[in-house]
Amino acid sequence: MKSIISAALGLICGATSALAQTQAPRVSDQDIADAYIYQLGRALVIRQENMDADAPGFAYNTIKYNPIGSADWVNPNLDTAYLEAWFAVDPDTPVIFEVPEIKGRYYTAQILDEWGEVIANINERIFPSKPFGKFALVYPNSSAKIPADVARIELHSSKAKLLGRVEIKGDKDAAVKLQQAFKATALGTPKVKAPPVIPMFDNKDLMGVEIFDNVDAVLASALDVAPNAAAMQQKVRAVAAYVASSQQARAVVDAQIRKVVPEFIEFTFTKSAPYRNHWVGGNPIFGNYGADYRLRTVANYAGIWANTPDEVIYFVATRDSNEQTLDGSNSYVIHFPADRLPEAVIDAFWSVILVGVPDYRVVPNPLNRFNLNNFSPLKKETDGSLKIAIAPKPVANVAETNWLPSPEGKPFSLTFRTYVPKDVVKGGGWTPAPVTKVN
Repeated sequence: MKSIISAALGLICGATSALAQTQAPRVSDQDIADAYIYQLGRALVIRQENMDADAPGFAYNTIKYNPIGSADWVNPNLDTAYLEAWFAVDPDTPVIFEVPEIKGRYYTAQILDEWGEVIANINERIFPSKPFGKFALVYPNSSAKIPADVARIELHSSKAKLLGRVEIKGDKDAAVKLQQAFKATALGTPKVKAPPVIPMFDNKDLMGVEIFDNVDAVLASALDVAPNAAAMQQKVRAVAAYVASSQQARAVVDAQIRKVVPEFIEFTFTKSAPYRNHWVGGNPIFGNYGADYRLRTVANYAGIWANTPDEVIYFVATRDSNEQTLDGSNSYVIHFPADRLPEAVIDAFWSVILVGVPDYRVVPNPLNRFNLNNFSPLKKETDGSLKIAIAPKPVANVAETNWLPSPEGKPFSLTFRTYVPKDVVKGGGWTPAPVTKVN
């Protein structure tokens, strides 16, 4: 009898030991937060690729020439003729991308990887030795032959996003002609991998614990060039293993994520960059983030495809000068003193656009006026200062040409862009004037 009991105890102990070996250890709340925010950065790009691929007429390596004034995407840029594409290559198949010669107006061909990192901006400032012409976009370490007159640009993975911009500058026809002179041609038929499978989500309801259900496929889908990528991906896998170990573990992680999400959103709009004059912005490391994966996820969340500060510096306002949430039922004025005008601090152009919250898309209004810029027919005050009104109706003592209609009864956000900013902006010495509520 003793031997039977001993054998049974041995079997139980062995089973318990095996279970202990397979059960993942508890992870800390901080590790959950770090892993979630890191993984969310990639999930936001995957979501965008899926949304783009669902659009009518979509095909990889096919440029979409957006109509001037089109605003059906997050934080649109209405100051430029806009073009976009998803490039897809493989080790044997590069894509030839052609940029036309453009003089006398701002332009750039911004190419980003699948984590939201800028690979290149093709223009006369960043590529002075070849600001236009043909470029071969190639798979990492590819030995595929490319024509002799083509410049090589090595991608970080098998896909890249193109955002091209040609300044309208008061001449829509000329801008459209240049826009449509950008061309892309694959030298063969590349093998295009479908994006990893993730649940779709929106900015109001971000992913929960399900973000850790498919991590191996997600992480294998695109190289992360961040110097801390290996460490962060190990942290993601550790959390994923814990999530998979039991329903209780899954519930613990999901509960922690529900605490992380509002903190992340608050961080995005008030702490992710210097906070001056109630605008968050002016951060000098957007576009290429180094080890700052949190800031990269911020950019992918609030306005995906952020560019580098040599090209543009962004400022975002969601609160007025009294730190109250911007409300479309109220009337506001941004008053730039004569010695702090936005046109004095840029070498290209500036603009301000109003978007809804939390989708960050333009809000329809009877004027179809969604933004103002230095080519708008703005009227200055007698002292040379500039007032911009944001309200559901025109504001007294502000020219109607300077009025940006707001969505009555709804919150909104303002994005102020400074294209080719001068050093005073890059160094933090200039910020848009505060958004002040008026009666």
